[in-house]
Amino acid sequence: MSEAHDTWDQLVRSVDFNRYLSTLFVPHAVRDELNALYAFNHEVARTAETVSQPIAGQIRLQWWRDRIAELYRGSVIDHRLVEALGRVIGARALPRELFDDLIDAREHDLEEAPFPTLESLEDYADATSGHVMRLAGRILGAGDTLDADARSLGIAYALTGLCRALPHHAARRRLMLPADRIVAYGVSIEAIFSGTVGQGLRPLIEDMTRRAQVHLDACRGHHTARRVLPALLPASLVPLYVRKLTTPGFDVFRDPNEISIPRRQLAMLGAMIRGGI
Repeated sequence: MSEAHDTWDQLVRSVDFNRYLSTLFVPHAVRDELNALYAFNHEVARTAETVSQPIAGQIRLQWWRDRIAELYRGSVIDHRLVEALGRVIGARALPRELFDDLIDAREHDLEEAPFPTLESLEDYADATSGHVMRLAGRILGAGDTLDADARSLGIAYALTGLCRALPHHAARRRLMLPADRIVAYGVSIEAIFSGTVGQGLRPLIEDMTRRAQVHLDACRGHHTARRVLPALLPASLVPLYVRKLTTPGFDVFRDPNEISIPRRQLAMLGAMIRGGI
């Protein structure tokens, strides 16, 4: 193995295990490229958690914008992850706008206010989770053929992920859910932040998971070539997470919501065998 593969493979395995599992279904040589993308995504996604003030997060995101711009100008940059990403961009002709949109979307992570509407949340999910799938699809040789499914599946995967991450975000007084739905269900934001909302959060969680299922169902029956399907594979876990989150009596602040590794592996394997999510 190359040193770079060791670095990104180990990083993604430790911080983004679902996407790491999806890379096990691609040829070894391409795995390096996917892991560089997923490592970049992790670095940008964790910005809000590594700064104490929004301005510091904005500076960090601007640093990534500048590095991406330099890569597309052909500059040589002495930064291991940026160099690795540059090699992937050059080899796969990845569109710059997907990176720029993804970084721009992460600006919302620095804001205290929740998303105003479900539609705005889904746009964010598409620009983050969906764009990662679009870029992965291009790395695997799909071109733009997965873009439509990447929107639906990226949103579905992100919505369940945000529901599962509620305790993590609430502990930092962040709320990554739509304000219109919070108001509609009469959920107290302070109760969410304190973790005392209990079963009062259940209608909102069920609403979010229903929406995730709608997006997932929009891609049912779509056949995807097995060589490019790994770009979408994290979405194969959405039914497992929906089932967990909607189990009678389940409390997202009290009960573990992770799925066992063997069940996640089987879900991805099943999608590969079917040739679709």
